[in-house]
Amino acid sequence: MESLKNKLTEEGRAIGSAILKVSDFLNHQIDVQLMKEIGRELADRFKGEKIDKVLTAESGGIAVALATAEAIVCSKALFAKKTVPNTMTGERYSAEARSFTKGTVSNLCVDKELLKEGERILIVDDFLAHGQAALALADIAAQAGCQVVGVGAVIEKAYQGGAERLREKGFRVESLSRIKSIDDGNVIFG
Repeated sequence: MESLKNKLTEEGRAIGSAILKVSDFLNHQIDVQLMKEIGRELADRFKGEKIDKVLTAESGGIAVALATAEAIVCSKALFAKKTVPNTMTGERYSAEARSFTKGTVSNLCVDKELLKEGERILIVDDFLAHGQAALALADIAAQAGCQVVGVGAVIEKAYQGGAERLREKGFRVESLSRIKSIDDGNVIFG
């Protein structure tokens, strides 16, 4: 996706050899037009799949899930919470996910009422690094008896191996931009 690659090159900022800061347009402040393009592109990549819900983890994936669900003409974008709110009083599905960027472990959870057996789920997120969030979301979908049709990522950090882990487990993975490495402050696509 050329517009995304241009945005990453012009406005993304490499920090060290593993972090790419995209706060100006993707996961802190949202470039709405770019997000609409991202949603359309992910919808196109999974065209032909009957998708009942788009699933993500809070909070970086929420805008991606909304844009993708709108482009698919899917009525539901669902996000797993990282902490259990007081309003989640019933049973829930949960799975642990480690964030290597934040250095934390979250217990992602979804209210059992929001996932129905047999639903076809597309998992999306802003970043795909080690694949921990996507694997946790796939686990939650499996607990509910749902089928994951694929995983869509805006930015794949290929050097961290998450896409390969997901593919090894049989998941279709589509990344809109693939970063081969970050070297001396430069983003290398590939």
